[in-house]
Amino acid sequence: MPSFDTRVPAVLMRLDRNPFHHGTLGAVRSLGRAGIEVHAVIEAARSPVGRSRYLRRAHLRPDRSTDLSEIQRLLSEIADGLATPAVLIALDDVSAIAVGRLQQRLAGRYLLPEQPSGLPERVADKAELVEICGALDIPHPRTVIPTGAEEAATAAWSLGLPVVAKWSRPWLLPDGAGLRSTQVVRSPKEARELYGRSDEAGSRLLLQEFLPPGRDLDWFFHGYSGSGGECLVGATGRKERSWPVGAGLTAVGRWLPNPDVERMARQIVSSLGYRGILDLDFRLETATGAYHLLDFNPRAGAQFRLFTDGSGTDVVRALHLDLTGRDVPAQPAAHGRSFVVENYAFLSCLSSGPFSWRTRAERARAEAARAEEVPGAQASGARPRSVETAWFALDDPLPACSMAVAWFLHAVRRAWRRAWSQCWRRLRRTRPDRRSPPPAVPHAPQAPHTPPKRSVSSPRPR
Repeated sequence: MPSFDTRVPAVLMRLDRNPFHHGTLGAVRSLGRAGIEVHAVIEAARSPVGRSRYLRRAHLRPDRSTDLSEIQRLLSEIADGLATPAVLIALDDVSAIAVGRLQQRLAGRYLLPEQPSGLPERVADKAELVEICGALDIPHPRTVIPTGAEEAATAAWSLGLPVVAKWSRPWLLPDGAGLRSTQVVRSPKEARELYGRSDEAGSRLLLQEFLPPGRDLDWFFHGYSGSGGECLVGATGRKERSWPVGAGLTAVGRWLPNPDVERMARQIVSSLGYRGILDLDFRLETATGAYHLLDFNPRAGAQFRLFTDGSGTDVVRALHLDLTGRDVPAQPAAHGRSFVVENYAFLSCLSSGPFSWRTRAERARAEAARAEEVPGAQASGARPRSVETAWFALDDPLPACSMAVAWFLHAVRRAWRRAWSQCWRRLRRTRPDRRSPPPAVPHAPQAPHTPPKRSVSSPRPR
């Protein structure tokens, strides 16, 4: 293990509300196992991450995650309680953008990479990323940024349905609005209606050519770029399973070599002058054989622990070593190593259906094909079997237990809401709508009323 400056603490910051963010737990364990004091800004003190034995203290995120003054106040309070300036590590896009904006104000209180001004926000913006890929000649799906509802409908048709719709700045989406950062649009009408919610979304709508998903098509690159602009640590991996299936986060990942993806990733980092941790997502277009850059995340990816070598070095540890003046050791490849996110891998397996189960012979052939992908596996007669799980760890079991309970309760609540919603819809179909007036009951026609005749002897009313 490299020699760490354990006098320098680390502060992890995540401003989203996701209690099942396994990347935060991975960073806590990675630094804590190295003897580093770890603090974390998270969504709740009872979060599964808060149960880790390696977390010194959890700090609650501000209610308004995009309010820079509140974020600066919280970080200042944390810094006041530390003996020395800490290494500040962002774990989601909102945090990375906030740290980039506050870089000058946080100087002297935190150790940060010397990032070019505004670069994290620029690469995280989907519209800006289109321009970056065009300028650097990096393959990227054909994209249209419509300026009107009708143009959005026309663009969806011209790109070829279905298309992928993205909001350029997904961190601005309001909670509870039902807007998703990325979704598949299957008709011009959907594109027109989605554009109509641009003001509500707070950023521009992008329509992109749909690159069909498939097995072994999704790749990612994780790295750390130091002050000299060189990727001190960097490696490529492939999604084996994702959730949601075909378009979601990595449920099972595998460390495998991909020279084309690594070359493009290092080219992007060098051209932009990017500093710090990064996570890039690529998808192979089978028709052309080109790897398209889909996302540039200016922070650690949730599955960063996949790229951990024999000495325990990963991108988070590399950042701490570099910012504290220690040498970052060269990272020997551990091709074949796997990373499994237990809860999402389980859902991915269930969603694959009963026809995904393979016979023993089919599994043997698949394992043989995968062994060929790992250099030296056949020559040594053994396959790398190193597997790390996102939640369960023998030396830190409580976060996994807490996650399992929270996940079960989350599933129960969702099932209850879905069942109640279905029952209510059925009830509404079987009961008359009370808001509409009841239909008028028809009556038989009656003869017109005529007053009775008075007799002569009847007294005249006065």
